[in-house]
Amino acid sequence: MKRQVLVLGAGMIGTCTALQLALRGHAVTLVDRREPGRETSYGNAGLIQREAVEPYPFPRDATTLARAAFKRGVDVNYHLGALPGVAGPLARYFANSQPARHAVIAQAHARLIEHCTAEHAPLIERAGASDLVRHDGFLFVYREAASYVQGVERARALAQSHGLQHAELDPDALAAAEPALRRRLAGAVHWKDSWAVSNPGELVSRYAALFTREGGHIVRGDAGSLRASASGWQVDTEQGAIDAEHAVVALGPWSDPLVRSLGYRYPLFVKRGYHRHYRGGEAPHLAMLDADRGLVIVPMQQGVRITTGAEFARLDAPPTPVQLERAHALASELVDLPEPVEDTPWLGARPCTADMLPVMGAAPRHRGLWFNFGHAHQGFTLGPVCGRLLADLIEGATPVVDPLPYAPTRFG
Repeated sequence: MKRQVLVLGAGMIGTCTALQLALRGHAVTLVDRREPGRETSYGNAGLIQREAVEPYPFPRDATTLARAAFKRGVDVNYHLGALPGVAGPLARYFANSQPARHAVIAQAHARLIEHCTAEHAPLIERAGASDLVRHDGFLFVYREAASYVQGVERARALAQSHGLQHAELDPDALAAAEPALRRRLAGAVHWKDSWAVSNPGELVSRYAALFTREGGHIVRGDAGSLRASASGWQVDTEQGAIDAEHAVVALGPWSDPLVRSLGYRYPLFVKRGYHRHYRGGEAPHLAMLDADRGLVIVPMQQGVRITTGAEFARLDAPPTPVQLERAHALASELVDLPEPVEDTPWLGARPCTADMLPVMGAAPRHRGLWFNFGHAHQGFTLGPVCGRLLADLIEGATPVVDPLPYAPTRFG
């Protein structure tokens, strides 16, 4: 049966949800205030992370916590005024990072990650986006010998448990593989199953173009105007009010204000992050995570992109890119980054949940309303499989994975 669906939010998650529904013949309208892929999905590291089978836990060792508390690294920054608003979700996040709880959460997370490349692959082909994607993995690089040993031990365990391919590069092998490195490092783990995208925003744009070729419609509109109507749901757009039987909230970090207006309270919080591109030096061959310093260095179409860790701040707070300044200094120890491309750094936000799993499924108290948000660092990786899962649920089809761990009802 053909259904009419509004999808609110044109990032990777929303665009893939709309696309998966359109591919099944449903009448879908994708609504956003901007063009597809211009917000969070534009600014990530461009990695489809098949190796990311475990979500990021809250750090528990004293050294890391002290570094974060005193803002000494590039991995964490915070605004004091924002802390009261995130204290509750962060406390639950900390509790869920206890090893036994995290292990259970990781099992549910891995069930989604296991499908990431298999679900991206057909969309990449149909969207004509193969020129954007490399299939040769990326590197976790280590400055310190002790952390390299720990990284190798963890990689071996994950590879064995989840069927992942990896290689262990000693200092000589790493130097040979990455001649752009300016200094000798302790080693690297090469995760071979992950893919790198040279322009993540463009990949979302091509998925959106495929969506329109499949009969979907993209309109500018105000997602915050969503309201119940006689036919189901209605939203205001530049083309007037649009009605549909179903509506999917896939607004990433902007999902919380909308669902709160409908009476839902979930333990959500936002991690902001920055990036900037640099040119003029030799780019690394593969994307690399500087595992000892918490930053990513990745070759992109626009130049070499440097990304930061998390900043806890209000979503609309003014930028404070101190992490990026530190990240550039640290990254410059590894590769030559002489000239910034943009005048100012890019700022975006990641939508996170206290239990590290996305919120996906039917809204508990509203017929025809669906949620697909809270994917934290992995929205870009998980867009196609999570879009497929939502399409399965809306159709009443057998879901690609068991949806229970991600159900909106799990928070009570």
